[in-house]
Amino acid sequence: MDFADVVRRRRMVRNYDLDWPVSPELVDRLLELAVQAPSAGFSQGWGFLVLTSAEDRARFWAATTPEAADRESPWIMGLMRAPVIVVPHANKQAYLDRYAEVDKGWTDRDESRWSAPYWDIDTGFASLLMLLGAVDAGLAACFFGIPPECVATYRAAFDVPAAFTPIGAISIGYRAPDRPSPSLKRGRRQVSEVAHRGRWGVPY
Repeated sequence: MDFADVVRRRRMVRNYDLDWPVSPELVDRLLELAVQAPSAGFSQGWGFLVLTSAEDRARFWAATTPEAADRESPWIMGLMRAPVIVVPHANKQAYLDRYAEVDKGWTDRDESRWSAPYWDIDTGFASLLMLLGAVDAGLAACFFGIPPECVATYRAAFDVPAAFTPIGAISIGYRAPDRPSPSLKRGRRQVSEVAHRGRWGVPY
């Protein structure tokens, strides 16, 4: 598929066809794409938890949506049908350690040196490559958040080390009919609305 078509076709899909499992080879392909993402200092401080068994997926949903009523909402029920969940994690310490090395020299490991949390940004880059790779492979995917109050329960359920912080989760599968997000009614902003030429406020 042409890259521009992949980008245009990508959207967050919240319902999946349980009769169509995702092959291990396709999961491997998406993870191989993820590790091609750029990272500051080539720190590569990410980690991915891959959940493909029904038991593991059930444990994920129990940990991240503990209230039964929440699991009965239409969009959660659709997401729960996904045969694959990948949870991308960011490791801040890997970046602080990398930039304390000789070629970088930030031996104080002072977090204030960073203008933005690149550990989260880079893990987001890796996640986007998986989302685009899913489209290219004829799959559907959705990136969604784990509620902050559920992170500790999630960590305990899957023995996630303290150094790794989940930035969200990605459901992956074959698309089933779903209702587009109401947020899409806002419309996509055009380049002319968000891009500036030479100086902020000068139309592109």
